[in-house]
Amino acid sequence: MSRFWSKVVHGLTPYTPGEQVRMPGLIKLNTNENPYGPSPKAVAAMQAAVDDDLRRYPDPANLAFKDAVARRLGVRREQVFVGNSSDEVLAHTFHALLKHELPLLCPDISYSFYATYCSLYGITAVQVPLNDRFEIDVEHYNAPCGAIIIANPNAPTGIALSLAQIEALLLAHADQVVVVDEAYVDFGGESASALVDRYDNLLVIQTLSKSHSLAGLRVGFAVGHPDLIAGLERVKNSFNCYPLGQVAQAGAVASLDDVEYAQQTARAVIATRAWLTAEMLALGFEVLPSRANFIFVRHPQHDAVTIAAGLRERAILVRHFKQARIDQFLRISIGTDAECAALVDALKTLLA
Repeated sequence: MSRFWSKVVHGLTPYTPGEQVRMPGLIKLNTNENPYGPSPKAVAAMQAAVDDDLRRYPDPANLAFKDAVARRLGVRREQVFVGNSSDEVLAHTFHALLKHELPLLCPDISYSFYATYCSLYGITAVQVPLNDRFEIDVEHYNAPCGAIIIANPNAPTGIALSLAQIEALLLAHADQVVVVDEAYVDFGGESASALVDRYDNLLVIQTLSKSHSLAGLRVGFAVGHPDLIAGLERVKNSFNCYPLGQVAQAGAVASLDDVEYAQQTARAVIATRAWLTAEMLALGFEVLPSRANFIFVRHPQHDAVTIAAGLRERAILVRHFKQARIDQFLRISIGTDAECAALVDALKTLLA
């Protein structure tokens, strides 16, 4: 604490990311990283971009990457916004599109960064409770509001809404922006990007951190109506005109264009998720139906904190949340087959 802090700093509760622990033999299943490396084509493109041109500023409009997103999702360049991670895209979205006289609606159990952004930008939010099955119920979003944001699939639950449910939300709130945060959509969800040409109030946000194995590169983007994108560009260009460096742009373009590789690794994660889900059920865990690269589980007879601590002693990290209603759940990222097998073996010992 400093006497030089502005008033807003005193009131902030920063987001707490998952631990980044360095230890030999660690099985790291706590931060939803892809267990497989990025596309070799992306790595080669980034290596080629490390040359004398680094003395120059990168393209501030990120046109090559915007065109890659447009090709991948079947949208137009002017419908694409680019940022340094989807977290930055979200930050600009909260600032540009979600601050209104009426409150923002969001789930009570979701990505906890949303609350941080509301605090940072002075946005009033009303949290809509998940139902008894820990699902987002779009019928509960019928209150007057200035905007809506949801994660789909939701985090940390992993449960996904259908496109029909998203469309119902858009129709019910035609005069409000609806933001759909799709960080995990490539692991079995349905992307609402297919709806952006039909609904001018829809903004879809994605990241290359998960299904493209580029968490270390920090690249995200949004797609939506050109008017929404223009608002985001105005905020971004008042903050940082060069959000993506030259190397990041090169890797991002190559990764998006290597569709086959991304789909291959996503299929591998989905297969391991199915296997791990079956194993956890056999151990007596409740497992929520996930369409993400993690599962959300609890055991009716064993405390979540105790399980997480026991796994940590065995160099296996999972994530525990202290929030009400989910304080007995653990979020477990999908690792390699060998890592998930080691997790199951450790749990068998701990639960015996």
